[in-house]
Amino acid sequence: MMTEPQPAEKPSLKELQESIDELATYRERLYQDVVNLGKKLRLSQKKIDATIAAHPELQRLDEIMIQLVNQKKSEEAK
Repeated sequence: MMTEPQPAEKPSLKELQESIDELATYRERLYQDVVNLGKKLRLSQKKIDATIAAHPELQRLDEIMIQLVNQKKSEEAK
């Protein structure tokens, strides 16, 4: 796995919050797309839930958002 270069400066609390907000908006849109597609395909709610739980992009977004929230909390505590 490639690592991304680290920025010279740490992001500000405002930048962290903006990133969290943008990712949350994107995640919600992707989540709704998956749910709507499942409904169009007449999948059971159980299948839709399983698809969401196993969706790699949704999982990755959740991981990134957790990291950003933790980073923001740690910056706020300083």
